Amino acid sequence: MPIRRTRGVTPRPRATRALRSPLLTLALAGAVIGAAALLFVRFAHWAGAHPVTAVLLALLALPVLYVLFRAMPRARELRRAARAGMTPPAGEEAAPEPAPAPRAPAAPTDAHDGLTAVLPPPAPDFAALDPDGFEAAVAALCERDGCQDVEVVGGAGDLGADVLATAPDGRRVVVQCKQYGPEHKVGSQDLQRFGGTCWTVHGAQLAAVVTTSEFTAPALEYAEACGIRCVDGTALTAWAEGSGAAPWGPAMLDTA
Repeated sequence: MPIRRTRGVTPRPRATRALRSPLLTLALAGAVIGAAALLFVRFAHWAGAHPVTAVLLALLALPVLYVLFRAMPRARELRRAARAGMTPPAGEEAAPEPAPAPRAPAAPTDAHDGLTAVLPPPAPDFAALDPDGFEAAVAALCERDGCQDVEVVGGAGDLGADVLATAPDGRRVVVQCKQYGPEHKVGSQDLQRFGGTCWTVHGAQLAAVVTTSEFTAPALEYAEACGIRCVDGTALTAWAEGSGAAPWGPAMLDTA
């Protein structure tokens, strides 16, 4: 790095520099003492004319002076500690801070964090079940999502009811299960037969038809007119996986 030179400047002796600081300190100290003496004299004259007020001011000043007196040693200690912490010893450089150690990957835990819902087991292949197994699977979904008194009643002479249950809100649920292939849709005649018995015979307060297939347009129109809820194969899978609602409302998955 090139040295910067200034022309026409004559260095002053070091002795002059050394004397300047003490003289300046003595001058400042004398000025402060003189000002304090002048204020004291003026205060003494004023106190002689107002003794009561002077006594009150003195009583108020004593706690302030005491606090300042107690705080001075503490302030000096704090300044010394700050200098000791900020200034490295002579001839030594401040040691660099050590790099943080790499964190080990967190171990997997099964504890529930209170934020993520616990999903149910994978949905079964409803089309691969036999008719009795399909009805039992639908009944298991009803029980999982809060229904009480779940009963499988399908079979000969069931009069259109395969699963009976009591919904979480207390309504009587009557479900008919239709395990059809993808090309066999549930038609309006199926809905009409079920609609003729679910309300009057089984006393349904909520009637639903659950199928692995789909519903025809006339069947959906009849169901809407009669208040029957239709759950096709897509809605059934969503219900089983927890991403869709149960026929009576939102799924009630166990989040414990």
